Amino acid sequence: MFEPLVLFGSAVAAGILGGLLGIGGGVVIMPVLCFLFGISTPFAAGTTAVAVFCTTLSGGYKHIKLGHVDTRSLVPIMTAGAFSTALFSHLFMLIAKKPAWLELGIGCVFLVISLRMIGEGIGKIQGPSETDDRSENGSYLAKISVGAVSGMLPGLFGIGTGAVLVPAFNYCLKRPIKVAIGSSLVCFAVNAFISSAYKFFQGFVLVDKAIILCAGTMIGAYIGAVWNKGFPAASLKLLFGLIFLYIALKYIFLFWGVHI
Repeated sequence: MFEPLVLFGSAVAAGILGGLLGIGGGVVIMPVLCFLFGISTPFAAGTTAVAVFCTTLSGGYKHIKLGHVDTRSLVPIMTAGAFSTALFSHLFMLIAKKPAWLELGIGCVFLVISLRMIGEGIGKIQGPSETDDRSENGSYLAKISVGAVSGMLPGLFGIGTGAVLVPAFNYCLKRPIKVAIGSSLVCFAVNAFISSAYKFFQGFVLVDKAIILCAGTMIGAYIGAVWNKGFPAASLKLLFGLIFLYIALKYIFLFWGVHI
């Protein structure tokens, strides 16, 4: 009876985090599907991928309207990411047979990113300066490399491009955190579309739940993108890091059979 309400509320929360932090919201949706509803990791990953696409579509559009994104400079990243996502989506069928490794992989990725972001949020690590410049630095090769790596995670896990792209734009391409967040969502939309399409045809999407999740994430992502405009950059990094740290530990401990 309460399942649709819980799904919708979780999706709105995931969308807000997505629009605010430049992630797809999978860090909220995946644990809800896995731990609250008992859905196996492969089906949770497939269903999450569809919801993540809606998050990135809504949040990315709003960030473009807010002037945080230079879309022309993102073409090499989006193109490389599209090919990479398609390639690793083919491999998803193999790794789906061993869901524990999906959980460990997700946890390890999030742990590395979370520690870096927490360090910057509390001022222990110096990140790129926060300017209003929205054009992307970095060579053509660097952008292709960032896109190729970012495509691995949605292809294999259904989530995770934001975990790669936000730090990549911030550290590798030396962009301010708000520009990194907006750019991440726009690039992520391409990866998420390809990943969700593959997982739908592979039979790993629970359509009834995906419809509810998509409605919630689109609303939440728009709200989160608006909130991002007035949110302090250091607070964004600290919030990003703390959320990822908890989810990372949850997945890593789950690999060893421990629930936290």
